[in-house]
Amino acid sequence: MDNPRTFHVKSFGCQMNVYDGERMSELLQAEGMTAAAEGSDADLVVLNTCHIRERASEKVYSDIGRLRRDDGSRPMIAVAGCVAQAEGAEIPRRAPAVDIVVGPQAYHRLPELVRKARGGEKALDTDMPLQSKFGALPARRRQGTSAFLTVQEGCDKFCTYCVVPYTRGAEVSRGWAAIVDEAKALVDGGAREITLLGQNVNAWEGEDERGRLQGLDGLIRALDALPGLERIRYTTSHPNDMREGLIRAHAEVAKLMPYLHLPVQSGSSRILKAMNRSHTAESYLDVISRVRAARPDIAISGDFIVGFPGETEADFEDTLKIVAAVNYAQAYSFKYSPRPGTPAAAMNEQVPAEMMDERLQRLQALLSERSLAFNRATIGKRTSVLIERQGRRPGQMLGKSPWLQSVHVETEAKIGEVIEVEIEGALPNSLAGRMLTLTPTAVAA
Repeated sequence: MDNPRTFHVKSFGCQMNVYDGERMSELLQAEGMTAAAEGSDADLVVLNTCHIRERASEKVYSDIGRLRRDDGSRPMIAVAGCVAQAEGAEIPRRAPAVDIVVGPQAYHRLPELVRKARGGEKALDTDMPLQSKFGALPARRRQGTSAFLTVQEGCDKFCTYCVVPYTRGAEVSRGWAAIVDEAKALVDGGAREITLLGQNVNAWEGEDERGRLQGLDGLIRALDALPGLERIRYTTSHPNDMREGLIRAHAEVAKLMPYLHLPVQSGSSRILKAMNRSHTAESYLDVISRVRAARPDIAISGDFIVGFPGETEADFEDTLKIVAAVNYAQAYSFKYSPRPGTPAAAMNEQVPAEMMDERLQRLQALLSERSLAFNRATIGKRTSVLIERQGRRPGQMLGKSPWLQSVHVETEAKIGEVIEVEIEGALPNSLAGRMLTLTPTAVAA
């Protein structure tokens, strides 16, 4: 097999996968490869997979089949990510066209695996090494206005429906210095907003440059001091790891945006116990109350699973009640689907598919109603918008509000600038704004 000169990384699923995809791209560029132009064939295609969605592995095999070209040839194919970790050697057995299988804790070895595949071998690496992969990755390259930064990986919670502990491994926090250095590199490369990532990001802890033990709030306060960084976000959090210092940071750190993604999964404490979520509906609402006391204008986002085994109509009604109580600005909702090897897959009382469909429609209708109400409540407000890209119409730009809403605005402001706008209109998924002025920080940047 010839040495691949061009590559394409296709990432599915969560922000962590987007980050991993960026890092794999940087690895391949460091080897002398270039990213293939949009719409053109690549010598190497990396499918960076996610195992959260229903029938994730089957969709991977469909994607592999579509990579065959009209002339019968194919690129070198690598399957990476969580499906690669879960399926392992089964992938090249079922799909012989696959040359490389690499798990999410081993992708720093991708160049080595490419060289092995060039020799005609199937290259497989799904180890979960104890040493950090991050030290083997190249320095960060120039980024866009917003950038992801992984600070924590893995999960020790073992929710009964979830494969993450098996595909990402145990909870591990990256070192303080490595995170701060990468953040500085991202800002130097053009990032104005950084989102800190982790499966349980608010479980991060580590020692600072003076040897003091810090939680995520301490790390956020350190990044707050970086010149040129305008905004800080973090995701995804677990309710049991929302410590008081992090809650206070929402009141005290100006660059920490008023947005919190805090999955609850169900409003029924009985179902939460079956999920092994280790929080109750009541304790979750208490956390929300304390966060809102610290930052009254904060936007809350969440995740919901409908139809978990044993869920009754009363349990589902409890979920509707918690949606009404929290008043989510945004939320993601899914039907339960069993993952092989998880305890929930073997549970009795699996909920019929048609009942799950009906409940999901009711839940999503309520969530959409609340999201639109949240957006409409911003009409007439003046707020800052970080410009991220061009809009669809000439002269239109698209940016993000502090509450993570997409805002369309007619402006001559450039990508990366922060502008002050007045919100004039609201749709379920976006806002329309009128530019008032550039902020002083944007002019300085």
